Amino acid sequence: MKKQILALAAIAAVTGAFAQAPAPSTLDKIKASGVVTMGTRESSGALASTIGDGKFVGFHVELCQRIIAEMEKQLGRKIETKYMAVTSANRQTLLQNGTIDIECGSTTNNATRQKDVAFLNNTYIEEVRIAVKANSGITSINQLKDKNVATTTGTTSVQLIRKHERATGIDFKEVFGKDHADSFLLLESGRADAFVMDGQILAGNIANAKNPADFKIAGEVLNIEPIAIMVRKDDAGIKKLGNDVIAAQAKSGELAKLYDKWFMQPIPPKNARVGLPATDLTKAAWASLNDKPAEEFNKK
Repeated sequence: MKKQILALAAIAAVTGAFAQAPAPSTLDKIKASGVVTMGTRESSGALASTIGDGKFVGFHVELCQRIIAEMEKQLGRKIETKYMAVTSANRQTLLQNGTIDIECGSTTNNATRQKDVAFLNNTYIEEVRIAVKANSGITSINQLKDKNVATTTGTTSVQLIRKHERATGIDFKEVFGKDHADSFLLLESGRADAFVMDGQILAGNIANAKNPADFKIAGEVLNIEPIAIMVRKDDAGIKKLGNDVIAAQAKSGELAKLYDKWFMQPIPPKNARVGLPATDLTKAAWASLNDKPAEEFNKK
């Protein structure tokens, strides 16, 4: 009996050790497999978009490609990059469960998300605005009472709209797109009177519309949101590597050049210009790199 008890105790100890063994770091996982999976977006304007055939481009896509190039140097092996289109609704889950290794899209860095994931230092500071038909006469979100207001499922703009409703007593009829292109289509087709979203996403969708002159960005700034590349929580290795690359790019001026390439020059798929110069807030983020969440930028 004593031998059986000792045997069971030994098995339990081994089982417990396996159960408590930490998951391999992202860099260890990539080194072992030789593959990194980048989660990115299909219609997030100059930050990340698809040009078809499984190809993705944009400011954050190219910045992540530079981070992956540094991974190759540090890990001492060739790394294959696989791209996976993610949505606002599933991007965080896919990162947490290991389906993707890094998320390079248009994700707002906020305190709620920081409980479950980590962010590299903020590389773009966004202003949330509204897009409307140019002939609509709408100049403020307060003119949208009882009108259809579109936004994208799983984004911070959903909470922002509801917060505005509670604060002002102005009720909107919320309609949701599955992604940013779908939300813009709601506006374009007349099923929505406005589309609330990050300004550069609005500008990117307008630039690629059939008739860009039919739309405008209007109204007040609804929120300031830092946008950053997302990585797994408590994974110091990939966070340091990514932040070191961002710091080097900022110091050398390459980050500003990369911004100009994607926000100020003609970009695919239609060679249209987004035309949004870097704001003072974005320049300040590059000058003093940090991973502060949105709540820090919106303190009253």
